[in-house]
Amino acid sequence: MSNDLIIEQSGDAMLLTLNRPQRRNALSMSLSAELVGAFEKARDATDINYLIIKGAGEHFCAGDDITEMPKWGNANDVMRRVRYYQHMANTLEELDKITIAAVDGMAVGGGLEITMACDFVIATERALWGMPEVDVGITPGWGGTTRMARLIGRRMTKEINLIGALHGARRAVDLTLWNRVVPIGALDAEVNHLLEVFRVKNHQAVRQLKFIINRGVECDLYTAQGFEALSGALSGAVNGAWQVPDADQGSGVVDFASKKGKWDQRRPLARNFWVDCPSMQTHPRE
Repeated sequence: MSNDLIIEQSGDAMLLTLNRPQRRNALSMSLSAELVGAFEKARDATDINYLIIKGAGEHFCAGDDITEMPKWGNANDVMRRVRYYQHMANTLEELDKITIAAVDGMAVGGGLEITMACDFVIATERALWGMPEVDVGITPGWGGTTRMARLIGRRMTKEINLIGALHGARRAVDLTLWNRVVPIGALDAEVNHLLEVFRVKNHQAVRQLKFIINRGVECDLYTAQGFEALSGALSGAVNGAWQVPDADQGSGVVDFASKKGKWDQRRPLARNFWVDCPSMQTHPRE
């Protein structure tokens, strides 16, 4: 493994530092693979509640390393790589942790796509962002059109992508693309302040909120309300009000294992109900 990604853990927080400052932390193929591995490690960890991403040196991330693109292969290979990068962003977005992008300097192309998959983005006053792919003759592949349109709308997404300009951090906040702009040198302190706020909260409630917001925004109102209702019930259960009078309260699973009780009462009535060929549906152990 290279030293292109520095992984540190402090208590319940994982810090990922993109470490290619000589290339403005551009995402090489190997760095991208390391990022995927780190995100999957964070996904599976039960002792991590927060993940912070930052860049070494003066920049966050200048996007995909375009000098490597000829190595991507033919059109089918390129599609497979784009799908791989989509997996990277999706894994980051779906973590049941609070994710924070700490942005200084440039966050363009793939670097901006990383920030859009995070829950919070804090940037310095000198941070710059944009999607300049159009001037390379390529199109974004893992968030530059899709997540962006969901965050700031199709009209502004067209402006950002079709023109390809670089914008200041405050405009990102005005467009609701990022959360907060801080003075140069205050980035780490602001990240730690945010962590302090979250560390006293109910982590289960935070996990549920992140899940229903991410899922709800992608569906119609009534389906989203279904997520809210189920989350409300889960909140009641994990806070102690889990015993519903007409629920099995676990006995159904126990009776299935012993093939007695509720299982023996229910299955004979249901097994062949409205079945055209009962003899073909007879399984004594079922």
